[in-house]
Amino acid sequence: MAMYRTLDQVDLTGKRVLLRAGFDVPMEHGKVIDRSRIEAIVSTMRYILNHGASLIILAHQGRPKGEVVPAMSQKPLLPILKKLLDASVDFADSCSGVETLKKARSLKPGQVLLLENVRFDPREKEKKDVSLAEEFAQMADIYVNDAFPNCHRSHVSMVETAKRLPSYMGLQLEQEVEHLSSVLDNPRRPMILIISGAKMETKIPIIEHFLDKGDEILLGGTIANTFIAARGFDIGQSKYETGFMEKARELMLEGDKEKKADIHVPRDAVVASDPQAKTCLDLPLEDIEGDMAIFDIGKITAKRYIESITKAGMVIWNGPLGMYEEKQFAEGSKAIAKAIAKETKKRGMISIIGGGDTIDVHTRYNLPLDAYTFASTGGGAMLEFVSGKSLPALEPLLIR
Repeated sequence: MAMYRTLDQVDLTGKRVLLRAGFDVPMEHGKVIDRSRIEAIVSTMRYILNHGASLIILAHQGRPKGEVVPAMSQKPLLPILKKLLDASVDFADSCSGVETLKKARSLKPGQVLLLENVRFDPREKEKKDVSLAEEFAQMADIYVNDAFPNCHRSHVSMVETAKRLPSYMGLQLEQEVEHLSSVLDNPRRPMILIISGAKMETKIPIIEHFLDKGDEILLGGTIANTFIAARGFDIGQSKYETGFMEKARELMLEGDKEKKADIHVPRDAVVASDPQAKTCLDLPLEDIEGDMAIFDIGKITAKRYIESITKAGMVIWNGPLGMYEEKQFAEGSKAIAKAIAKETKKRGMISIIGGGDTIDVHTRYNLPLDAYTFASTGGGAMLEFVSGKSLPALEPLLIR
C-alpha cells in the first residue's frame, strides 16, 4: 500500500481547513433522502473542529455543467450538518468570489462554512481552470480530501487545489484506501467479483483485471444482458449494448482459459412486459421472447451465485443485480446481500461493497451495511482503484 499524508501528521490548531467532501446525496423536492455519504465523513469534520480549526466545506451536487441549477444547491444540507456537527454552519452563495473569501477568512476555530455547489462554477469541471484552485488556496491554510467517490476525476477541486496547499487524507478516505488496498495487496482466495450496471465501457477494465487476478466473476444488470445476447439468446425487449457483444464474446472465451477467472452469466431471469407490470415471470433464458424484458436475475441464478459466495475468501460487489427500485425486481440483490452478510459473519469472509445504487438497495430494504467488512462510498472510484489504476486525486497526497 502506498503511503499518504494523513490528519494525524498535522497540527490543525488555529488553521482554516478546506475540506473537499463527497456528498452528492440523493434529493427529492429539495430534501435529502439519504444522508449516508454525509454521515460517512462526520468523523473527519468533527476531528478538524475538535483539534482547534475552522472548517470550510466544499462539495458538489449532481451535474449542473457549470451553470447555477437551484435544484442542485447545497443549501438543503445546512440543517443536516448543523445537527450532525452540533455547530452553527454558515452558507456562502458561491464557492468562489470576494464575498466567499471574506467569509472564509473571518472564520474562528470551531466555526463552519458550507460553500455552494462547486460544479456551478464552469472552471471546476468544464474548463479545468486553475484560477479556481488559486481562489480556493487563498481561503484556507490546509486542504483535506475526503471525497473518495470523486477521486478518479481530475477536477480542479480534487487535484489542482491539493497542489497549492499542504494536503492530507480525511479519515474516511484513509479507510477507503486501506480496505480497498487489501484487494490488490492481500487478496483472499477464492476472490469473487460481483459486477452489474448499465455501461459495458466502464465495466470492461475491471472484468479484464479480475480475469487475471480473481477467481470468479458474477454478472447482473444490463451488462449481463449484453453477455446473454452475445451467447445467442433472444432477450426480447431487454436493454443491452449491441456494440459490445463481440467484446463480451471475447471476454467469455478468455474466461474459459485455464488460470483465468470464470465468468458466470445468468441462466434464468425475472421478466415482465414493463417495469410497472403487476405480473412477472421467472423463466429460463431460452423461454424469453417477444415483449418480455429482463429486470432481475432468476432464482436458479441466485442459487448458483450464492453457492460461489459460500466458498469465497473475498467478495467485491458493485452494482445491484436487477431493477431494484421496483420491489418485485429486488429479490436477486436482496438474496445476494443476505448471503454475503451471512458468510462474512459465519466465516470471516472479507466482503467489500460499493456504488451508490448498491448502497441504495440496502437503504431501501433495511439491509445493514455494517454486516460487511467494508462499505465503500465510491462507485466508479472503487472500481478503478481495485482494478489497480492510479486515481488522480490521490497523487497529490502521496508521501514522496
